[in-house]
Amino acid sequence: MTTPPLRTERGGPLTASVVTDLPFKPQLVKAVFRDVTSLHVSRPATWAAASVTRTVLTEIIDAARSVATEEDRKRLIPRDLVSAIDRNVEVEVGSTWYLYSPTFHGLTGDMRNADGALVSLRERRGRRTPGGVAGAHRFEPGVKRLLASRGVRAVPALIRDLDVIASVFLTALARDAAKAVRESGVKRFGTVSRVVPDEPAPAPLLKDPLLALSTRREDGRTVGRNDILAAVTMQLFGDLRQRALTKAAATTRNVPAN
Repeated sequence: MTTPPLRTERGGPLTASVVTDLPFKPQLVKAVFRDVTSLHVSRPATWAAASVTRTVLTEIIDAARSVATEEDRKRLIPRDLVSAIDRNVEVEVGSTWYLYSPTFHGLTGDMRNADGALVSLRERRGRRTPGGVAGAHRFEPGVKRLLASRGVRAVPALIRDLDVIASVFLTALARDAAKAVRESGVKRFGTVSRVVPDEPAPAPLLKDPLLALSTRREDGRTVGRNDILAAVTMQLFGDLRQRALTKAAATTRNVPAN
């Protein structure tokens, strides 16, 4: 008897294969969005957000793995995460978690108030933990799958940090995507051009795909794929941002809207 193809939601074998490849499942992504906004989230948006989160965590894990390899270790430890971020500022995401993590305790530098007095860690944290920390344990299965796919293992303390970084990052991504819907585009998006003295300024790059995200044409009740891509431009920068955008676009290329 032939085994029927795996089906996830509605979409058949094609969409099922894409979902299987995502360590952070669409159901988890939708749950995070529900914590942030009452807006409907389209299927392409859900998969784009899952793809971006995978790209970010993969980059962090690979950077930490490089540090561990240099020390001839096969298991990642929290120090590898600190070294990875120190070497590549692009992977410093979910930074609101760092004040709460034992891994980063004492590594964020002193903060002083207007009178020059040291601000205590408790004052810097505020009364509440950052959004995204609650329920971060939901990311543990995805983080473990991602670690396995990269051929590495990690101690429980590092897995916990990766769980929360993924959760805080995706929560921030959801907030910015919802903001793009409410503001009908990325209002604070801008560009910087290099200008040579005594020469005319270059013409604007009207065909730049990132600039195209600054204007929204979809309805105002649904978070779409382009809203996720717009949020990426606010959350990430450099080569990591470009890789996240490219992979998210490829992941959602053949995904139906509903």
